[in-house]
Amino acid sequence: MRGHPASQAAKCIILRVRTAKKTTRHVPAVVPGDRRVDLGAVRALFNARYVGFSTAATAERLAHAVPGTVLPFAFDPDLELVADPAVIAQLQLYFNAARLDRSAAVSGADHARLAQPRIEPIAGPESGAARETTPS
Repeated sequence: MRGHPASQAAKCIILRVRTAKKTTRHVPAVVPGDRRVDLGAVRALFNARYVGFSTAATAERLAHAVPGTVLPFAFDPDLELVADPAVIAQLQLYFNAARLDRSAAVSGADHARLAQPRIEPIAGPESGAARETTPS
């Protein structure tokens, strides 16, 4: 819709990470728009018992934005932002600016400098529509 490759979009998902029976934290995870969050990689990263998606209400409360417009930044000191290296590698990175009708652009390097995410490989394979098929 914005006229750029999906790989240049910063997709931010709020995850629920359970590290112990009674300990749960929420983690904003940023991956390229054509990839999915690898929940297994996040589980291993935090040595967690369970990783799943936060409810829409929880994500909205923590991100101060509706799902689909979550910024690839963490403004709450209790949230540890994690970004895939492929996000940081983008020369131009696009994301919804906390609303569905506005977008912002920044370089991946500037995103890393401003957001100061924990940079870890958390992106899974390309998602369905963006996946290229190779002839057999």
